[in-house]
Amino acid sequence: MKPPPNHDDGPDSPRSVGWTHARTLRLADADRPLPLEIGGSIAPVDVEFETYGRLNEARDNAILICHALSGDAHVAGWDAEAESRGRTWRVRKPGWWDDVVGPGKAIDTDQYFVVCSNVLGSCYGTTGPGSIDPSTGRPYGLAFPMVTVSDWVQLQARLLDALGIDRLHAVVGGSLGGQQAIEWALAYPERVGRCVVLAASARLSAQGLGFNAVARHAIMHDPDFRDGDYYEHRPPQDGLAAARMLAHITYLSGKGMDIKFGRRIQDGAQARSGFDIEFQVESYLDYQGRAFVERFDANSYLYITRAMDYYDAAARWGDGDLVKACARIRAHVLVVSFSSDWLYPPDECREFAMALMRNRIPVSYLKVESDYGHDAFLVETATVERLLRGFITTAPPDTAVQRCARQGGCRC
Repeated sequence: MKPPPNHDDGPDSPRSVGWTHARTLRLADADRPLPLEIGGSIAPVDVEFETYGRLNEARDNAILICHALSGDAHVAGWDAEAESRGRTWRVRKPGWWDDVVGPGKAIDTDQYFVVCSNVLGSCYGTTGPGSIDPSTGRPYGLAFPMVTVSDWVQLQARLLDALGIDRLHAVVGGSLGGQQAIEWALAYPERVGRCVVLAASARLSAQGLGFNAVARHAIMHDPDFRDGDYYEHRPPQDGLAAARMLAHITYLSGKGMDIKFGRRIQDGAQARSGFDIEFQVESYLDYQGRAFVERFDANSYLYITRAMDYYDAAARWGDGDLVKACARIRAHVLVVSFSSDWLYPPDECREFAMALMRNRIPVSYLKVESDYGHDAFLVETATVERLLRGFITTAPPDTAVQRCARQGGCRC
């Protein structure tokens, strides 16, 4: 194990969860396969997850964190087994939300038991397209079944059952993780006390669908894609890199890109030299694309973006009516949007908050002014920390809706 570089919250810091060790559980087998929303079922299913802190005697201090598209279960601390599993990028940096999760931080692991798992279809230890199909003895590839956000949440519920957790103190997620948090509050209203939705809404816009379609096109038309059966060959690196470059543009904002890059020429580049990388923004996107192919599977990208496309809370739970769907929710909800986010714009996040208000569900909504675009939920850590700390530790209001739910029906 190599020591990490200098970091304020390195593994020996009292503010860090320290060295972490992922765990794996088999949550579906031939006797108990996982039924899928679109149809059919899958087995076996192994889930990789990490936990931090301790579950209290009452088992009521658990917080589930749901990761975004390219995230994973490694939320905080330093992965002790990164090198042995070929995940060398984890050796160089802590978990993706290390500024928020840890002793004394907003999600305080001295007080809460934190759980995060890799989603179904992942390439990070949970069963996915790169896993072995028991019927063929070879990687699934595109034979892997289509999965949805609902399937992910159902699998997370099985994980919590295995850990002996009946009810969550809170479920927290940003971006695609935020949609998982919404689905948790809808699918398991009796199991969720608080629901935090950051930079996410009840469905992806047509523009978001379009960006995902172009990304998948780039992957599937790479000559090395081989209809998804590339695991014994060179993977579709160029297509995946292009998909990631496109995605990064959607994660930023126009103003933020102007501030960060402008039209500046990359150091050492020859201006107006043709089609080589010249501008700093080109260099940044090229780096992001090349780095991504070293750690992510192209087939997983296809499946996860499609699940992102399919999620529509109103269609699933309210016959197309978001207000009707939100009537199921019993949690106290925090919805946070970011002013320059054009993947999940503030108006769409506010629409979800308004649907909750019309049901008299306790909801706090805030639009944060930021130039960081969609990535603001990861970058604006001071603001996010302050909001989470207050919301997670404050007792939710005892509304008439919640009283009626406890009493088994409305007696108002």
